[in-house]
Amino acid sequence: MEWRHIERARRLLASERGAIVRDWGGQVPIALVYPNSYAVGMASLAIHGLYRYLNTLPGLVCERAFASLGQRARPGDPVVTLESQRSIADLAVIAISVSFEMDYFNIMDLLRRAQAPVRAADRDEGDPLVLLGGPAVSANPEPLAPVADAIVIGEVEPILEDLAAVLRAAWTEARAGLLTALTQLPGVYVPSLHDGGPVKRLWLADLDAFPTSTSVVAPQAEFGDMYLIEIARGCGRGCRFCLAGYLYRPPRERSLENVLDQARAGLRSRDKIGLVASAVSDYSRIEELVPALRGLGARISVSSLRVSPLSPALVRALAESGAQSLTLAPEAGSERLRRAIGKGITHDEIIAAARLAAERRFGTLKLYFMLGLPDEEDEDIDELVGLVREVCAIAARHVVVNVTPFVPKAHTPFQRAPMAPRELLDGRLARLRELLRPLGVEVRAESVDDALIQGILARGDRRVGEALASMPRPTASRWDRALAQAGLTADEYLRERAQDEPLPWDIVDASPRPASAVRLRLRR
Repeated sequence: MEWRHIERARRLLASERGAIVRDWGGQVPIALVYPNSYAVGMASLAIHGLYRYLNTLPGLVCERAFASLGQRARPGDPVVTLESQRSIADLAVIAISVSFEMDYFNIMDLLRRAQAPVRAADRDEGDPLVLLGGPAVSANPEPLAPVADAIVIGEVEPILEDLAAVLRAAWTEARAGLLTALTQLPGVYVPSLHDGGPVKRLWLADLDAFPTSTSVVAPQAEFGDMYLIEIARGCGRGCRFCLAGYLYRPPRERSLENVLDQARAGLRSRDKIGLVASAVSDYSRIEELVPALRGLGARISVSSLRVSPLSPALVRALAESGAQSLTLAPEAGSERLRRAIGKGITHDEIIAAARLAAERRFGTLKLYFMLGLPDEEDEDIDELVGLVREVCAIAARHVVVNVTPFVPKAHTPFQRAPMAPRELLDGRLARLRELLRPLGVEVRAESVDDALIQGILARGDRRVGEALASMPRPTASRWDRALAQAGLTADEYLRERAQDEPLPWDIVDASPRPASAVRLRLRR
């Protein structure tokens, strides 16, 4: 391994506060991996929470690794942990947190760079156990089933101690015994041993039992200037396109006291508190939380806001905290289409939110929309432009329109809907840019090509996973060739699904009934 890779990891580690560096003696080492850059991964509260909890459990030591440490990774670059600068293939367990489908390419790449077998079937005694979790694979684990030894479906906290009991045996138990033990845990899917029944999604009933906030202060991370606190999970709004509203049911909140306790701890290292939830403004005690945080001397930032209800106190606190922009997500331009997708906000509510932003003099107002929604028509695009025109007249400052092609997701009411074809998406995006140009707004659009790949991965099956694993250098640009070589077509996965057609993700029971944990005794 070249010294520059070790030095880069050591520099990042030295820039942090709160990292846990422990000796491996008598411990089972786990590589907690985020399959994207260090900056993106250290903005993930899943990484912070798991890192903190795993390092409190006896017999385990958890170290972090990322697909890249600040520079674009090249073929042959090793994947090393920050704490010991060892290759992730040297650790007993590689646990990968998967938030986004497009990171599947990075997973294949980092396993190859670590010289770890990509396919689970090719691993033998002495190879690390590859464990996956996170929203993308919880919704549909099948595309990564050929890669994973096991996949945690849903939220891991309810089984964390039982899972740790299995992992503690990772260097003493035969691989077959470990996989069998994992099948006994609720919510854990072991593709090679699965009996065909549904896997019950895990969810944590009491959020206060597992405070989730920044555990390592990382200045070089995205949002590195703030201390992040999760205040709620899930959403009860039921928007028909939104995975969070279905995969994270029922919606749950942390108590006000729990959030404030975490904020007091965070304010010892950062003066800005970042509140994280599907919609921060939906937090039932937001009108109490905001002044309490401000009373502690905190500046405030938020991960997301709902157009209605939009707390004036929260918007005022954001402005007073120095926020330069406010983000609203109408999702669709017309009221007809917003009703069709279950968004449930009116034109007047959007305009009222824009007026509130204008009153507080935010430098930038960002509006998020989707293109290619089911039943979308040209008239909906015209209404979108009309809505933006009204907002511009009110805001009179920098307006940014972010546009994302709609991708149908598993377990949502649109899970069987077709994805709009490339020609339609390209045409509507071009037309939208043309119509918005005279308004002087900035248009930012997600790549249509990337969205179509995401659509395949989100609703794919194991054959898609085999195509991914077959790529010597997995990149989006090589994807069409890999599909063709596997005898697959994009249309097969982007098409409409019949109501009686079995779906790859039927293996996941996403209903909101809690699963009971079990206690395991492993052979020593």
